[in-house]
Amino acid sequence: MAMFPGQGSQRAGMAAHLVRDHPRTAGRVMAEADEALGLPLTRLCTTGETAELGRTEITQPAILATSLAVLEVLRAEAGFTPSAVAGHSLGEYAALVAAGVLGRADALRLVRVRGELMAGVGRTVAGAMVAVLGLPAARVAELCADAAADGVAEVANFNESDQTVVSGHRPAVDRVARRALDAGADRVARLDVSAPFHCSLMNGISEDFGAALDGAAFADPRTTVLSSVTGTALRDGAEARALLGRQLAGPVRWRGVLEAAHAAGVTAYVEVGPGRVLSGFANRAFPGSTVRSTNDARRVSALIRDLNDDERSTNR
Repeated sequence: MAMFPGQGSQRAGMAAHLVRDHPRTAGRVMAEADEALGLPLTRLCTTGETAELGRTEITQPAILATSLAVLEVLRAEAGFTPSAVAGHSLGEYAALVAAGVLGRADALRLVRVRGELMAGVGRTVAGAMVAVLGLPAARVAELCADAAADGVAEVANFNESDQTVVSGHRPAVDRVARRALDAGADRVARLDVSAPFHCSLMNGISEDFGAALDGAAFADPRTTVLSSVTGTALRDGAEARALLGRQLAGPVRWRGVLEAAHAAGVTAYVEVGPGRVLSGFANRAFPGSTVRSTNDARRVSALIRDLNDDERSTNR
């Protein structure tokens, strides 16, 4: 299964090796992204500073463009055709491109609008997000409910059985963090984000983003897409459009995605794009599986070689 990362996986120079080593594939995809959005994404993703990439309205299209560039390299040089795809939050747009549901240009335009709208929420709402490690998700949800007097605090990400992300108003999220440690959490980590993603504080932008979704073309998937909104397979393009609208304020059910993939017999996972967060989740969830990432030039080259070796072995 191909897994596409979300916000937080960005880093300075994350596409430099791609543009350098694969100019006809990755370089072309990055150039197309520059033209489609009127943003210097190639520069930002090769020589841009961390601070530039950290702005949500830049981060989101930058990660998407980099993931799509990796996907194109794997397709062109190794015939990469995953049996299933999934994306963590923002990564779902890359997954939909991989499955033929969205075209690259539409996905990039949607993500730019998404990032701008989310950044706008961050400028008007004093929000925060924390990851709680070492407590069951049900207990974290109880702590969120207990913090209601201080504002919104909701589960935003069901990442692993013992890692849950909370999002909402800063005072309420801070209260959840304190109470989680009192309840026996191993650790609470504040996320470096500019807005409280995947909670009801995002409801105010749903209408504007819905208008953007209405302007994009959605096709039915050509391969299995496991939605991070539901943890189940998409039925058609109409459902994909609806779920992207729900995704803004709804939790990411990544644990459900991995459980559904495992139940379907998936034993190999490839993280396509920057970072290795999703690879870590898959490794810990299913230690016996084959898990690969494409975070740097060495890993991309090794994966291409192995995919081509597997293909040659199959054709003997």
